[in-house]
Amino acid sequence: MPSTSLSFADRAAHRAWLTSQAGLPRGFRAGAAAFEFVPFEVEKPARMKLALLTLDAPTGAFAAVFTRNAFPGAPVLVGRRRLAEPRLGAVLVNNKISNVCAPGGVEASERLCAEAAGLLGLAPSEVLPSSTGVIGWRLPLEAMSEALPAAVASLQGSSILPAAEGIMTTDLYPKVRRADLPGGASIVGIAKGAGMVEPNLATMLVYLLTDAPVGRAELRAALAEAVDQSFNAISIDSDTSTSDTVVALASGAAGPVDREAFRAGLLRVCRDLAEDVVRNGEGVRHVMRVRVRGAPDATAARQLGKAIVNSPLLKTAVAGNDPNVGRLVAALGKEAGARGIALDPSRAQLTLGGEVILEGGLFQLDREKERRLTAHLVAAELYPQAPAPDGITFRPPIDFPRHERAVEIEVALNGGPGQAEVLGADLTHEYVTENADYRS
Repeated sequence: MPSTSLSFADRAAHRAWLTSQAGLPRGFRAGAAAFEFVPFEVEKPARMKLALLTLDAPTGAFAAVFTRNAFPGAPVLVGRRRLAEPRLGAVLVNNKISNVCAPGGVEASERLCAEAAGLLGLAPSEVLPSSTGVIGWRLPLEAMSEALPAAVASLQGSSILPAAEGIMTTDLYPKVRRADLPGGASIVGIAKGAGMVEPNLATMLVYLLTDAPVGRAELRAALAEAVDQSFNAISIDSDTSTSDTVVALASGAAGPVDREAFRAGLLRVCRDLAEDVVRNGEGVRHVMRVRVRGAPDATAARQLGKAIVNSPLLKTAVAGNDPNVGRLVAALGKEAGARGIALDPSRAQLTLGGEVILEGGLFQLDREKERRLTAHLVAAELYPQAPAPDGITFRPPIDFPRHERAVEIEVALNGGPGQAEVLGADLTHEYVTENADYRS
């Protein structure tokens, strides 16, 4: 769950909270610039943002985790090479176009890194690129080059919020989380992610900045652990992106920190951002939190949890506030049967919203419980359904999270030590509409 339980009355309240979280750790600057262009592939005006994250001095303490998609974007290919470099001094991010399998894509990423490096006084190998957006299109190199000086000029050391906004695509709002550590150090993270979300990672860019004096090996181990327990335990639509990237940078500008406190803080920021990504998913009206325990092992527990949140039938039922728990049982049983996971229905207990729905292999349902289950789903809605005049449900213009409630599902199998928590989302008309019209 999030480290806090937040609710916001309106966009202004959410914005004020974001601002309070966005203070940069010592040794970092952030900025962004925007420009208009016409894509090479379509004759239609588009808008792109460049975001920059820089260190006052390049650091050897940096880490990154990338997508396992077999068609990785050019920035992922470049980023993997950067992991072998001795130092990193900046991250350059563009939205709108993901630079995946585009002609000359790697060369384009390297050229932009070199141009940014020249403006920042760095070596080209000290700049890591990231791109997100439409897959298959080419980057507008000349327009991006012309916008780079404005991005550099915008750099400031007070807030990460401009960069958080600069990496957004279909996100409704920027995502910022922080952890303040004993002794004065902090960890601040931002994320972009809305659709095509299924680990390994998600269609997601995440940047984590800290002034804690941690070493390269320690940071990489801590990041791998945190990613596995956060971003690799979420799903919106079961599609794995070509561009997933999580980057962590340590300036070392703060005093000593407790190592366990640092790892716990990093995990907390990652978990909070992971839930933010799900809650801000394309068309998402409900977040689903599934806790599985008593599975044969942790891997089986996560597989079963993922099967529940990825079930189209269950996701659509949740979208309609229909506690059709038969779909939950069907999804769970299908995954166990397909993977050969030992599951004895007579020993299982399933709950929804704290209500026991199945026990001893039998459903435990009645009219009053059905009403309570429906009320639980309605209470977890981020916004109510709003039928349009033509009868199709469209997403209302809400660009802030009203609360952090979720549809709570618990699965106790009583068959082993394995346990996992997985976050997912419903499947709505809005998701279909947004993705049908994504490029238009």
